[in-house]
Amino acid sequence: YHPAPLSERTPPDTFVVEISALYKLPVNYSISSGDEKGYFIIYSSSGIIRTSKNLELEDFPVNFKVRATDSSNAAIFNEVEVKVEVIDENNFPPVFPSSLIEERLPEHSPAAEIVQLKAQDNDTGRNGFLTYGILNGHGLKFRINETTGILYSTVPFDYEEESTEYQVVVYAEDDGIPEKKRGYCTVVIKITD
Repeated sequence: YHPAPLSERTPPDTFVVEISALYKLPVNYSISSGDEKGYFIIYSSSGIIRTSKNLELEDFPVNFKVRATDSSNAAIFNEVEVKVEVIDENNFPPVFPSSLIEERLPEHSPAAEIVQLKAQDNDTGRNGFLTYGILNGHGLKFRINETTGILYSTVPFDYEEESTEYQVVVYAEDDGIPEKKRGYCTVVIKITD
């Protein structure tokens, strides 16, 4: 048996799986080994397994054996393995050190590196893996390296002919399960004469 993975936030008394032995007489179900920390309880007559307490992510996966025993003769039994996995929830969104950054860019600069942005995510594994993107790039005047977080201009600017200030909203997105989370930062770019 390999039931659907449980969330690390699964409360006690949550249904996990129902074990069913094919036998002509009534059987009693029990957990015979493998659940040393007592995360699960089984109802002896129905074979329904439920959680018995809060789950600690670092203890999983848990492999345990369930025994079905003939209700009138304890020498007649069979066992099956149950594997339960727990999913690490995406608890934290990415956070930039500052939600507003000001940078200067001299006019007539060819495509140039403006600033490297770095967000922090307190999750581990894929829940903490970040990629960067731009919400508004003012046409295609700005781009960001989605891995490094470096923001670039893609064209030279003219101080006299164009806007002298641009607000670029950048996001960092994690690769979380069950949903991705984002953090935002506004970069104000002032074109200098």
